[in-house]
Amino acid sequence: MSNDAPVLPDERGRFGEFGGRFVPETLMTAIGELERAFAEAQADPAFRDELDALLRDFVGRPTPLYFAENLSKRLAGEDANGEPRVRIYLKREDLAHTGAHKINNAVGQGLLARRLGKRRIIAETGAGQHGVAAATVCAMLGQECIVYMGAEDVRRQALNVFRMKLLGAEVRVVDSGSRTLKDAINEAIRDWVTNVETTHYLLGSAVGPHPYPLMVREFQSVIGGEAREQLLGVEGRLPDYAVACVGGGSNAIGLFHPFYMDESVHFIGVEAGGEGLDTPRHAAPLSAGRPGVLHGAYSFLMQDEGGQIEETHSISAGLDYPGVGPEHSFYKESGRATYATATDDEALTAFRLLSETEGIIPALEPAHALAHIVKLVRDVADGTVIVVGLSGRGDKDMEATAKALGVKLT
Repeated sequence: MSNDAPVLPDERGRFGEFGGRFVPETLMTAIGELERAFAEAQADPAFRDELDALLRDFVGRPTPLYFAENLSKRLAGEDANGEPRVRIYLKREDLAHTGAHKINNAVGQGLLARRLGKRRIIAETGAGQHGVAAATVCAMLGQECIVYMGAEDVRRQALNVFRMKLLGAEVRVVDSGSRTLKDAINEAIRDWVTNVETTHYLLGSAVGPHPYPLMVREFQSVIGGEAREQLLGVEGRLPDYAVACVGGGSNAIGLFHPFYMDESVHFIGVEAGGEGLDTPRHAAPLSAGRPGVLHGAYSFLMQDEGGQIEETHSISAGLDYPGVGPEHSFYKESGRATYATATDDEALTAFRLLSETEGIIPALEPAHALAHIVKLVRDVADGTVIVVGLSGRGDKDMEATAKALGVKLT
């Protein structure tokens, strides 16, 4: 089966029943304007050429596809020839400029904002990587940047807060609600409603009202497009599994989408299991939630019987979100992808495992995907090829990880 058939939302902006536009009337004009600009940009070779040049020369693409031989042998053992029984590859988004996949989408939307003549950029961030990416792109393009961030995430991600400020961004701390990503998005949307004529909302994940889920997916699909070509080059075939962590879901959808029509490639998204699904302290809407509307789209959410959004928990600030992108909800309902969870403790174990076996310190977000690989390799056949989205590096998580492991930093 070829991989050239696009998965597009319908005229209502929905993937199956999921997605849509549930926003105030004051935003509809801006959203329509953004949708038209994105469609025109996609059809404009000059836009594509500039984006490709920036991804190459500014972001550092293509990022490497790394064969994690030591990890493969540790988890799956060796055959009679000393080769690993299962081959695990890491798509190294941690090596992109700013240290995570978020920069791919930030560059694309920054260019779109310039095309729209909007120099004031607002963004939200949880783990801080999208905020850093937005601030980086705004500095490069000469745009004003305001980043909303929950107070709890500011505490957990002080280094990234400093990086944003160093890049010239204004960081606005959100003290409402759970003081995490959900609340930062709420404040960013309020700002956008108030300043819609002059402001572009640079949304960081594949969530929100149409066209954001589609737009973010398209800008992040460079991940899977490169991985597909790289795997065909080194293995001569496609992977059996593509595995990635899922919060809002941008890095996962970016890895999965270019393989969508390849039915032999199994998709596994890994959510934040927190302290376990038998407790309320997790962030796993696809595994333990039900559909509803949040931040402008209909998708799986963590909500109570009255429809109120529940508070979430994850050791990872980037996965601490009560919703998920609508395309992931479509993948779940259609059976195209499977969604699993990894607990805080499992993610910490995987965090240390990759560090010790390969000399690569991952962010806590992709450590959740790696934690699932530990379980997956027990049940797959010899010769299985797995590609994992290593969405970011672990610099930002040193303090949180040290605290969780009982290590005092001096």
